[in-house]
Parts: sequence; structure tokens; C-alpha cells
Amino acid sequence: MGTFLLIAAIVLYLLGIAGCILPMLAGQPFCYVAMLLAHWSGYVHLSTTTLVVWGIITLALTVLEIFLTPWMTRRFGGSKGGEWGAIVGLFAGMFMPWPWGPLFGPFLGALIGELIISHNSTDRAVKAALGSFLSFFLGIGIKLLACGGMLASVLMAL
Repeated sequence: MGTFLLIAAIVLYLLGIAGCILPMLAGQPFCYVAMLLAHWSGYVHLSTTTLVVWGIITLALTVLEIFLTPWMTRRFGGSKGGEWGAIVGLFAGMFMPWPWGPLFGPFLGALIGELIISHNSTDRAVKAALGSFLSFFLGIGIKLLACGGMLASVLMAL
């Protein structure tokens, strides 16, 4: 049973890494479940503190990911129209071909929200949309760091 759990952990970890880039998959939750399976396999011995801390980090990053795009849009001068447009674009982009949908969905949503809803100038709308575009890359980086940290924890516990 331990070997099966370890193989399942490896598969879930690979899905988690893919999920850091593909927004349709939950990257860091997959990596966290992989960490738990590795621990339960008997091959990896992680402390309860390590598991709880990574669980809290996983939950916090999952929530942060939802708010990152509208926050970055606002930081780059966007209005409520741009924020809502970025959120709608983020979800719509999940159903479009990768990488174009997830990459440009929030950008186009923020741009359209700024132009149509908030009636902002093109320059201001593009700047706000750029914030949503950059949030995509910031989110990928944060998720990859977290998944790398979880993998490091598992490897050090071998």
C-alpha cells in the first residue's frame, strides 16, 4: 500500500506543477495532497507542524490567487469596472485554449471593463489591463515557489 501511495503522490505532484501554469488545475492543493500521500506512504516522515504550516500556506495561496488579479488591476490604476472585467476575463479564460485564454482573458476583461464600464481613456485602460496581465505571471511564480518548497520538505524528510 505504501508504494501505491508514493506513486500516487508523484502523479499528484506532477499534476500540481502543471496546475501552477494551467489555471484549470489547482496547483498547490495537488502538491499538498501529494505531500500528505507521501507522508502516509511510510517512506517520508514529516512532522505535524510541517504538514499544518504547508496546509495553511496552501489555503492562503489559493485564496490569494482569487484576489491577485483584481488587486493588481487596481494597483495599476484600474477602477471597479477593470477589477470586475479582470475577474470575468479570468474565469472566461479558463475555458479558452491554453495559453491564450488564461494569459489574455484577464487582460482583455480588464481592458473592456475599463473602456466600457468605467469610460476611461485608452491609455489608462491599457495600464490597468497590464496589471492583470502581470498578475498571471506573479501567480505562477508564487505557486511554483510553494510547490518547490513542498517538494523540498518531502525530499529532506526521506
